[in-house]
Amino acid sequence: MPKVSVCIPTYNRARYLTYAVNSVLAQTYTDFELIVCDDASTDNTPEVVAQWDDPRIRYIRHPQNIRRSPNMRSGYEAATGDYFIKFDDDDALCREFLEKTVAVLETRPDIDFVCTNHWIIDANSRRDERTTQENAARWGKDKIPEGKIADLTLQTFHHQSLQIGSTLFRLEALRAVDFMRTFPPEADGCEDFDLLVRLALAGKQGYYIPEYLMEYRIHGGQQTRPEQNLRFLNAKVICLDSYRFDDAELEQLRRQKLAGTQEALGLRYIETGDATRGRALLKQAIAVGGGSKKARLGLGLSYLPSSVRKLAFQLFRRVRSPDYSERVRQQTAS
Repeated sequence: MPKVSVCIPTYNRARYLTYAVNSVLAQTYTDFELIVCDDASTDNTPEVVAQWDDPRIRYIRHPQNIRRSPNMRSGYEAATGDYFIKFDDDDALCREFLEKTVAVLETRPDIDFVCTNHWIIDANSRRDERTTQENAARWGKDKIPEGKIADLTLQTFHHQSLQIGSTLFRLEALRAVDFMRTFPPEADGCEDFDLLVRLALAGKQGYYIPEYLMEYRIHGGQQTRPEQNLRFLNAKVICLDSYRFDDAELEQLRRQKLAGTQEALGLRYIETGDATRGRALLKQAIAVGGGSKKARLGLGLSYLPSSVRKLAFQLFRRVRSPDYSERVRQQTAS
C-alpha cells in the first residue's frame, strides 16, 4: 500500500489538470497514489489523463455529474494510504511538499495534520510574489511560527489561516471526524472550512510549516456566478449555525460571523430577485448585531420594485471599492 493518497477532484479543467498532475509526479517523495476524480467532464479530460502511463495514477470517472462534494468523497473513499491530501485541479504541489510534510507525520505521532504556506500563481502558472506576500499577511499565515499550532480553534474558525489544499492529513484523523460528512445539497461548497473547524473542536493537533510548498491558482475562470455565490453563502450559514463553542468569546464571535454571513446572503438574494428570503435574513442579522448601514439599506430596497432594486445594486457595484478577492484577481491578471 502507498504511504500517501493524493486526490485531485476535477471538472472541465483539462487546461490546468496537466500542471496539477505533473506537480505530483515530480515530487521528491514518491511513495504515493494519485486519485483523479472526474465529475463527468465534458471537455477532453479523459484524453488528458490517458497521456500518463504511471501505475500510481487511478482515474475515477463518473458517468454523470454528481456535484463537487460527492465527487470529492469518491476520491477520499478510494484512498488506501496512511496520509491524505486533496487539492483542486487548477492548483499544484511544489516538489518537496510531500517530503517535508510526511517527515513531520512520521516523526511526530502527536500531530494529526501538517499545513504549509502557499504561492499565488496566475493563469499562466507564474508565481506572483507581491500577491503571495499580501495573501499571507491577509490571513495571518506570516505570523504563525513553525511547529505545533497554538489555539487551533482560533486559527481555523476566526483567522481561517489554514488551507486544505496545502495540508497533509492522517487518514485516521479524517475518519475520526467524519471527513466529507453528508452535507445537505444546499450546504455543498463549505466542506474545507467545516473540516478544519471540526478537527479543532475534536482536539486534533496541527503543525505549520511556513515554507511556500503549494501553489494556489487565481484566474478568470474562477469568477463567481451569482448562483455559485448564493450556494457558498448559504453553505457557510448552515455551517456557522451548526457550531457551538463553550468559550464565551468564541461563541460571541460565531454569532457575529453568522450575522455577517446572513447579511451578505440576504443582500445577494435581494439583488437576484428573492426579496422575501433576503429580507428575512437581513432581519435575523440585524437582530443579532444591530446591522450595518448596508444591511439597513438593503432591507429598505427589498420593499421596492425589482427594477429599482436591480438599478440600485448596479450603481452600488460601480462606485464601491473592490473587495479583497477582486483586488487579488485584478493583480494576477495584470
